[in-house]
Amino acid sequence: MFELKKSMNVAKDVGWLIPGLNIKRWLALLFLGSIFVMLGILIIADIRPIYWIMELIRKTALVLPSNILAIIFIVIGGFIFFKGWKKTTLSIMDMDSTSGNSSILEKLYRRSKLNKGAKIVAIGGGTGLSMLLKGIKKYTNNITAVVTVGDDGGSSGRLREEMGILPPGDIRNCIAALADDEGLITKLFQYRFKTGEGLEGHSFGNLFLTALCSITGNMFNAVKESSNVLNIRGVVLPATLDDMKLAAELEDGRFIEGESNIPEAHGKIKRLYTQPEVCEALPEVISAIQSADLIILGPGSLYTSVIPNLLVSGVVDAIMESTAKKIYVCNIMTQPGETTDYTVASHVNALISHAGGRKIIDAVLVNNSLPENMSENYAKAGSVPVKLDMENLAPIGVTVVSQKLLMENKEGLVRHSSHRVARAVYYWYRKTLKK
Repeated sequence: MFELKKSMNVAKDVGWLIPGLNIKRWLALLFLGSIFVMLGILIIADIRPIYWIMELIRKTALVLPSNILAIIFIVIGGFIFFKGWKKTTLSIMDMDSTSGNSSILEKLYRRSKLNKGAKIVAIGGGTGLSMLLKGIKKYTNNITAVVTVGDDGGSSGRLREEMGILPPGDIRNCIAALADDEGLITKLFQYRFKTGEGLEGHSFGNLFLTALCSITGNMFNAVKESSNVLNIRGVVLPATLDDMKLAAELEDGRFIEGESNIPEAHGKIKRLYTQPEVCEALPEVISAIQSADLIILGPGSLYTSVIPNLLVSGVVDAIMESTAKKIYVCNIMTQPGETTDYTVASHVNALISHAGGRKIIDAVLVNNSLPENMSENYAKAGSVPVKLDMENLAPIGVTVVSQKLLMENKEGLVRHSSHRVARAVYYWYRKTLKK
């Protein structure tokens, strides 16, 4: 996060002179407009201002009648005044509502910095992507979240089967993560019904998106409208609007269909693919990737959240063509039934394999610490820390960024900290720009 306290440690009157606030120009318009209005009034009242101004008016009046000249001044001045007033009001109102009791000046400064931040595309799904977005939105407003639509379990799966829509769950979480604040509307969007026939298990946001799909015609339009309601920072995009379903070929020869069934098969995944075989990427997704400054893959379930996006036609090509810096945020723990016994190199190789053998990342971010009181439930479930195997990563040619990424908790749970992950990714990105 920006060192705002240092930046704002100036006298209040001087602080308004900080460049980039998008406020001084509109105040100047207010001032200019006021001058024009005043000149018009002075002419009508036949009050003589400073000599050179009156000389200019006198010469102009030789061509135009004074009444017409006065009206022109008033109209021009009024237009400039109200334009300045409108822009000033919008600049003050359009501020970061999460700033709490921060001054207007501080809020304007923060918003200005965020609007000029790097163009970041985050690709993934599940809780991992929404976790990342909560942290990265503190560094920029120019965020595009590309979300997988292969989910077929829980509330999303039920709505997908019954209503014939793309699964809204991961999309809903990303919209909520990018919301300007955690107020009532955001809490309502994330509210999950605990009782009620037909309602139990559904979240309000899922139902809201489902209704908007029917009204607007597709999930893209529904996401756009719901994003406006929550006033999110950035854009959330489904990777494709096609009815994409996941399937996996296991090394033991089995073929498993359905995203929720893949981990339950408890086999080593040889290949992930989609049904239908070709799913076209949303044009906005391709455009965002091509114009990005930074592309982030993960964290999240490797085969059911991250890789599915790479299977969408056009996504890998766009990543390869993009001049953006590219980093993969590796999971901290292995996921039983999906990445059992996987090392960091195993994760990276899986990404490259499903990208057609192309190295789509420049670096991998890994966690370098574990809680001393790590919960015993991990060992019982067969989940272990992902091992950093530098000897296998070196031939791949990706940079390893090792940082403490854990969220502190008393329960010994291994969870990514959105703040630490976002900070590590952003600092790595800024460092690469200096090379």
